[in-house]
Amino acid sequence: MASQNPVAEAPNIWGIAQSQFDHAADRLDLDEGMRRVLRVPQRELTVNFPVTMDDGSVQVFTGHRVQHNVSRGPGKGGIRYHQDVTLDEVRALAMWMSWKCACVNIPYGGAKGGVVVDPKMLSIREVEGLTRRFTTEISPLIGPDRDIPAPDVNTNAQTMAWIMDTYSMHRGYTVHGVVTGKPISVGGSLGRNEATARGAVFTLLQASKALNVPLIDARVSIQGYGNAGSIAATLLAAEGARIVAVSDSTGGIHNPSGLDPARVSAWKQEHGTVVGFPGSDQVTNQEILEIDCDILVPAALENQITKHNAPRVKARIVAEAANGPTTPEADAILHDRGVFNIPDILCNAGGVTVSYFEWVQDMQSFFWTEDRINDSLKGIMDRAFEAVRTMSERHAVDMRTAAYMVAVARVAEATMLRGLYP
Repeated sequence: MASQNPVAEAPNIWGIAQSQFDHAADRLDLDEGMRRVLRVPQRELTVNFPVTMDDGSVQVFTGHRVQHNVSRGPGKGGIRYHQDVTLDEVRALAMWMSWKCACVNIPYGGAKGGVVVDPKMLSIREVEGLTRRFTTEISPLIGPDRDIPAPDVNTNAQTMAWIMDTYSMHRGYTVHGVVTGKPISVGGSLGRNEATARGAVFTLLQASKALNVPLIDARVSIQGYGNAGSIAATLLAAEGARIVAVSDSTGGIHNPSGLDPARVSAWKQEHGTVVGFPGSDQVTNQEILEIDCDILVPAALENQITKHNAPRVKARIVAEAANGPTTPEADAILHDRGVFNIPDILCNAGGVTVSYFEWVQDMQSFFWTEDRINDSLKGIMDRAFEAVRTMSERHAVDMRTAAYMVAVARVAEATMLRGLYP
């Protein structure tokens, strides 16, 4: 099952995002002027900022905040801390956020942020200092009515609390709505931690009905056993699915008879990895994509399924809990082979949807029950799946193209109706 390195072979992520947009624009016969507007980000900020380290030295870090389009509402998108962050990556992720928010029809535009850093090499105090200084540098762009960050790779609820506090200190009063994904005690929402995985499972429930592939005893392989992957495993197991393989950044494990997600999570908590879990065989992160299964859930990083390994994907359904895990060449291969792909801008939109609920609660200072949140999330995800599925059948296109057509049409309509100022 060995395959070439898909990340090294994959095309530029910004090029992928633009080519996906171009494809949808062609199918929509989008006006040439509108294509020029939507094909590039509206606003980009790159900052180089100093942080005092624990040993007294000063290090300079580079960060980005990109707003792709804010015609439908404030910018919305996470902030990631990773050593491989690039401006092109942040541009692509911001564009994808525009489409994701439009696909599920919530009133946000697309934005994204990132800092070039490996936070695992820093102390907690250093990460806090970096976060507060980065927040200060991008503060001209962010705000509850302008651009609302959220957690992403290597950031979490604590990171959001630091951002909210820093922004609030500059304003002189508490501004809960400047970020989402916060701790409950400082304006966070119930259900937010599980939202990305829960939304993905809601789309899988719809896909299983549409394709007549029951989730009961369906074999599931999950690449990425972080927040989204581990919670998806738990939720799918509760639906009767059999989790046969999972992986994290260090490697994967496989047991065709099934893995207990709770025990795997406990093992990872104790050992820092899923590798070595008793009763499992070790596999690589690439082999996890080619395991014999019914459902494949890529929940790690982008560019994981490419033209090199797409012919060996055995799953009937691919549910993209990660952003951009499949390249355009791989999309075509999977579609030709009859694999049903639930695209990222639909599949993993549960996170931004409950972030929207959190923002609404913050702005109203009135908080919902978890049942209300989960019921509202299911309604939005079900309607979005149906809209994309209908578009797919009407135009005889794959689900990704259909999702982009739904989303791009909505953003284009809002941009056109608002017009060009001045």
